[in-house]
Amino acid sequence: MSDIPIENFLVLSAVLFGIGFYGVLARRSAILILVSVELMLAATTINMVAFAAYFDHEAFTGVIFAIFIITVAAAEVGLALGIVLRIFRERRTAYVDDASELKW
Repeated sequence: MSDIPIENFLVLSAVLFGIGFYGVLARRSAILILVSVELMLAATTINMVAFAAYFDHEAFTGVIFAIFIITVAAAEVGLALGIVLRIFRERRTAYVDDASELKW
């Protein structure tokens, strides 16, 4: 359908997912971890839309899944930012290592 091969989208998605995965594992700040999770969700959205555009022209299955992913990502960010702000008000830090002290 498109002039751009699907491999380009898959490589872009793999690179974005890898960067996001490294960000989740290597970061200490809760905000940067949230950004990394959003990057991983964006990579999966690129995959869904690319496969929908290349293999299923009539149905909108990949696009519908992408809309669900975007909706879940928005809800996740709203909830997680509320939790991070609450932890920041209590502890004056947004590091996830310090948040582990909130256990029983």
